[in-house]
Amino acid sequence: MIATPDLIESLSNNLKPVRRLRPPVTRAVCWLLLASVVVGLLAVSQGFRPDLATRIHDPSFSVGMIGAILTGVLAAVAAFLVSLPDRSRLWLLLPAPAVVLWLTNIGYQCLGDWVSFGPGGVSIGEATRCLATLVLTSLPLSLAMLVMLRYAAPLRPTAVTCMGSLSVAAITATALSLFHSGDATLMIIMFNIGTAVMFVGLGGLFGRRIMQWIAPRPSIRD
Repeated sequence: MIATPDLIESLSNNLKPVRRLRPPVTRAVCWLLLASVVVGLLAVSQGFRPDLATRIHDPSFSVGMIGAILTGVLAAVAAFLVSLPDRSRLWLLLPAPAVVLWLTNIGYQCLGDWVSFGPGGVSIGEATRCLATLVLTSLPLSLAMLVMLRYAAPLRPTAVTCMGSLSVAAITATALSLFHSGDATLMIIMFNIGTAVMFVGLGGLFGRRIMQWIAPRPSIRD
């Protein structure tokens, strides 16, 4: 049997210095800055919707945008906070008011300001551009979130992934509203709600597996 001092010495000889993580709010701000850059690049490449200056004065549109932006910001902060074991799970409720505001506004558009597709229906080009915006926004932000949370998140993978997915979905919906017209059409409403449900659902189902794949735990060998 190895003596305790010898065991401690053998273990300490193979230790590598660990870089301490930055505060969760700081990392959330860095991720949100990246999200701003991604949306800005899309604005340069695609251009804002032609009626944005008019729509921004519509209370329904403005409230929906504010709700989506707040959801994205608060859910990102919550994701980085709950990734740490010493932070309360009550931080998961941080984006709840913004989510209610965002989804209530979408429901209001469905019931009170429905816009039909028109005789021409939805063009393939517009649907393709919407899909491209969704992918170009959500993919880099999701990957960046996974990389930034790969060491802390495995402690609470499902909760962290759900919050991160909600943030990505909200920012993606914001980008769709900025670059594509027809907020109250079925297509945009489907993207707004469907994106959130898809990302949060996938996060809840595969969050633990994704985190274990991104940051596998080291195995103990004799």
